[in-house]
Amino acid sequence: MLIKNYIIFCTFVVFLAQCKTPSSHTDAITSIERAKLADTLEHLLKSNLVDTWYPAAIDTQYGGYLSTFNATFKPVGNQDKMIVSQARHLWNNAKASQHWPGEKKYRDFARHGFVFLQEKMWDKEYGGFFWQVDRAGKPRGDSSKTAYGNAFGLYAVSAYYLASKDPAALALAQKSFRWLEQHSHDPIHGGYYQHLSKTGTIQKRLSTTPSTSDLGYKDQNSSIHLLEAFTELYQIWPDPLVKTRLEEMIYLIRDKIVNEKGNLVLFFQPDWTPVSFRDSSRASILRHHALDHISWGHDIETAYLLMEASHVACWHNDTITWRIAKKMTDQCLILGWDDAKGGFYDEGYFFTPDKITVTQDTKNWWTQAEALNTLLIMSDLYPRDPLNYYAKFKKQWAYINQYLIDHQNGEWYDSGLDKDPRSAQRNKGHIWKAGYHQYRTLENCILRLREKHK
Repeated sequence: MLIKNYIIFCTFVVFLAQCKTPSSHTDAITSIERAKLADTLEHLLKSNLVDTWYPAAIDTQYGGYLSTFNATFKPVGNQDKMIVSQARHLWNNAKASQHWPGEKKYRDFARHGFVFLQEKMWDKEYGGFFWQVDRAGKPRGDSSKTAYGNAFGLYAVSAYYLASKDPAALALAQKSFRWLEQHSHDPIHGGYYQHLSKTGTIQKRLSTTPSTSDLGYKDQNSSIHLLEAFTELYQIWPDPLVKTRLEEMIYLIRDKIVNEKGNLVLFFQPDWTPVSFRDSSRASILRHHALDHISWGHDIETAYLLMEASHVACWHNDTITWRIAKKMTDQCLILGWDDAKGGFYDEGYFFTPDKITVTQDTKNWWTQAEALNTLLIMSDLYPRDPLNYYAKFKKQWAYINQYLIDHQNGEWYDSGLDKDPRSAQRNKGHIWKAGYHQYRTLENCILRLREKHK
């Protein structure tokens, strides 16, 4: 029997809501405040995000979705299509079709995107999703593949099946999972290899590989999104092997990829030995920062993904995962939070063991979106914590509303205007920015805020 995603998610919401029952005048005021904020977020989710993108992004000529839009949300550029953004657009519309079931257009937009993934993004000869194709669907470059890209393809078609019950979507989800199992999974050390050739052969690190390249490494980013994909897949296909891999990724991320400080280590050797440049010179550390730094956005996003995965896997009373998720959130607030204006910085580094340095103080859009969701969860779980998660949640929302949301042209800027005012002139959409982080956080917060009010 298929597990119903919406029921599972709402059960998750109810569980969080039970962590605190309004029992005072102050709590009653807070409950009303939350309900009003839910209405505000609902309006912005619909008018500012979803209806800004769709149908503007529907490519009626070649299929799939247009990705690149300028600052005033007009399509620009060659409109190449990457599996990550095409999948995220499909996921958005699948979720929107469930959130607003009376509006048939979102089901149609989702079907439109699924057909492109099935017909153009999936490699019919060797299997797996191509990394990138041109607007018409012809593969770009050497047609190499990644676990990260395939994770998003799997994530999207699973969500689409949940919304549509289209048997072709379930079949593609199963085929995608099995392709990852055959080509990317490591049966010895666990986890998944990121870089794969066109035929699905693992691309290994060579003596000639530049030290700044991530080729041949395992990594946190593909790992957390495989976790996300398996969480979605298990809700439509509760296969024992899917659950095994879901649990494997929970353990790997929680117990190996998260370090003792509560940060995600970014890259690893195949045997999960961390890649670190900590003993190098400062110049070498900065040169290799893409491989070795603190990414508070990934940390606070993963705190949520771990809790969601644990819940879907039915790990009841999973105090270890909740404790680690709290630790990850706390270090983000202690080390990477701008207490003056709100928002989380992009990058940091421990040049000495006990002192953090913020190495990139800009505030990208997706970090701020993911943080809003996680802070609200923590405020429900730990309402009396000294860090005061609910106050931080409100401040984070105020930051997003003032510095990230484009209330005139729609969508969000790619970086907070307080640190990066030129973001207002940059493209509002591109192959790495497809509205998925914002959609997820806004819908999750809407459901949670409203459940809390009941």
